[in-house]
This record gives sequence, C-alpha cells and structure tokens, in this order.
Amino acid sequence: MGREQHGPGARRRDHPEQRFRPRREEQRAHRREEGRVAGPPKPHRPRGGPLPGQLRERHRGRDHQADAQKARRPPPFQPRVGHAPSVRAVRAGHPCRKSRDHGHPTGPIARPSVRTVIEVESLTKKYGEVVAVDGISFTVEPGEIFGILGPNGAGKTTTVECVAGLRRPDSGRVRVLDLDPVRDRARLRRAVGVQLQDTVLPDALRVGEAIALYHSFYPDGADPSKLLADLNLQHLRDAPYGTLSGGEAQRLSIALALIGRPRIAILDELTTGLDPAARRDTWELITQIRDTGVTILLVSHFMDEAERLCDRIAVIDRARLVALDTPEGLIGRVDAPQRVHVKTTEPLNPVIFENHQQIEQVSTTDTRTVITGSGNLLHTVTATLLDNNITATETRLETATLEDAFLTLTGRRFE
Repeated sequence: MGREQHGPGARRRDHPEQRFRPRREEQRAHRREEGRVAGPPKPHRPRGGPLPGQLRERHRGRDHQADAQKARRPPPFQPRVGHAPSVRAVRAGHPCRKSRDHGHPTGPIARPSVRTVIEVESLTKKYGEVVAVDGISFTVEPGEIFGILGPNGAGKTTTVECVAGLRRPDSGRVRVLDLDPVRDRARLRRAVGVQLQDTVLPDALRVGEAIALYHSFYPDGADPSKLLADLNLQHLRDAPYGTLSGGEAQRLSIALALIGRPRIAILDELTTGLDPAARRDTWELITQIRDTGVTILLVSHFMDEAERLCDRIAVIDRARLVALDTPEGLIGRVDAPQRVHVKTTEPLNPVIFENHQQIEQVSTTDTRTVITGSGNLLHTVTATLLDNNITATETRLETATLEDAFLTLTGRRFE
C-alpha cells in the first residue's frame, strides 16, 4: 500500500474544503447556466486561509474608501412645503414615516381625520352568473346607526361581508377606517366587531368560556365581567350555549362582537326569530351601544326596526341601491294620504265632517270610523268630535311607512 503524500503539492482528501469543492463548483456552474447566479465563479479561499491579492488590497483600503464616500454623501432629504416625501426618503427613516406599534405586529390603527368611517364605491360581487351586488355606493359617518334594508336575497349580507373583509369584491372600492378590508384585514380585526346572521357555537360551550376565548384574541379587549353585566348575561356565565333562548343567544353574539372594544359593529339580521319582547330589548341594547360611541352598521329586513333605530337607511333591492336617506326622508317621498282611525261608543254620522277641506273620505263600520285626508288631519278630527260632544274611546293616526316608501321606490311590495 502506498503512503499518503505530504507537502505543499499533496492533496488532503480528509479536508472538508477539498472534499466538497468539486461538487460545489458543479452546482454553481449549473445555477449560472440557468441564470440564477450572475458573474464568473468566485475565487476559492480555504477556510482560515489568506485573502487573494485583490481582495486583500480592497480590505486594506476600505476605511479610506468609506471616509471618501461619507464626504461625498448628499445632505439629508428635506421635502419642500406641500410636497410628500418620496418612497426612498420614507424607507430611509424620514420623520414623516408612519410609526409602528411594536407591541402588535400589524401596527396601530390611526384615527382618520375624515368624516366617514366606511366608504363603499361601485361595489360589485358575483357568484358565477348571479350578480349579488351591483354597483352599490354609500358612506357611513362616525357614531351613527346606518341601516341596510331590503328583502331576503337582495344582497345585504354580501355587502356587509365585503365591508368586513370576509369576501373579496369583484370590482369597486371599499375603505374602512381608511384601510382596505382585504389587504389590511388583520389590522381591522381589532377595530371592527361582526355579528353574522348565522352565528352558531358548540352546544356544550359555556357563556363564560366563549367570552374568555374571544377575549384572548385581542391584546386590549373589554372587561369580560362588565360586558356580561351590561348585556344582562352575568347570571348565564356557566350556562351551556345549547340551553340559551333566542334572545339570550343574540345577546351573546353581540357580546362576542363587542369584546374587542371595536369602533365599528356590524350586526346582520340581529332580531330574526325573536319574539316581540326580545326584539324591543335588543333595540334598546343597540341604542345603548351607539351611545358609547360605536358606529353600527345594521342589516335588517324589518321595516319598523329600521325606522326606529337608524339615522340613515340604504334601501337595496335586487342587488342594487334604490335609495339612501333618513327614515323621514324616505317616507316623505311617498305621496299617500293620512288616515285617522276612531272608535266611539255609538256610530258616527259622516255629515259632521263635510265642511272640512282636509278630509277627503269617511267610511264607517259600526262604531269604527276611518277618516282619510291631508294636512293636520288628526287635529281636525279631534276638534270636530269635541264640537259635536262625541267622545272617542280610541284614536289612532296612520301615516305612510317605510313599506309604503319601498312600494313607491321599487313598484312592488316588500317581501
């Protein structure tokens, strides 16, 4: 057997640099052929060995080169008044650069200086060939209850899901708190609470456990005990979700939407399936939430609910925005007469109303009388009854409603 050669010309196969050098050079050559590595092969330097001559000279003079570059460096960028800094200046740490909240990886949500917290412009969403939302536009102001009203299948839920970032619009523009709901969804999750139409939790999950779970998602969430007390759920802390009534389950859904202390709450079909008493309790709760400064986007197909709660209403029918106004403004578009329903102890003689121009028609059925007219009709009817010494046991004024407004705007009854 031959002995290993030693000396300057000997090749040591046990040295890792010598052992893997051919394989590494083949890999680099292959990457250069594919275009992944540019330039000629790098000079090989064994680990711990001296630098090649060219690199050694560069290394020796690097301090002098750095001083020369520093002397030639231009002064710091100072934007002119009225001009925004360039992207390069912002990335270089210009004072105008937005600060980030290092306590949260997504950064803080700055409070916008504009008057609107939600902007929707020409929103369109399709499911295959079905157009669910067709070019809808509206804005929501801070602190208001903004209603989206329409029949089932009109596109209400799809609209608010696009606002919440749960669905990506096919076209149009949506901004929430000056952020894009899809691109900035992680940041908006801290500022927008959502209660969807079909919120279902495991039957065995207790109320307190659900609150604690959702509270863990937020770094600075609301006080769970106080929130349960505000929503009258403190006595149900240990109750399983499957044992809750409809109203209790809805209050829990609202609590889960508010646990992150949002600035905007999206409530979708909040009172569907509730009895009249539970509906009115929920209405009172929504008003109290708005009084704390939370902006509410309320989706409903109940006319009386929208008329009572909302500051403004967007009426949607067949995927399109039909009208946008206050409840009074929408009702004011209806050219419909007023009706006064009167119940008396004895049948009325319609002759007593003949000399009043505001009264257009009088119909009597036994002790019930319906007077149709315009103007201050209720005052005219009550004054006429007093002049004729007639006592009314029941008096009710019937005016135009949102349902009448929907009929006027769309040409069909609200379904």
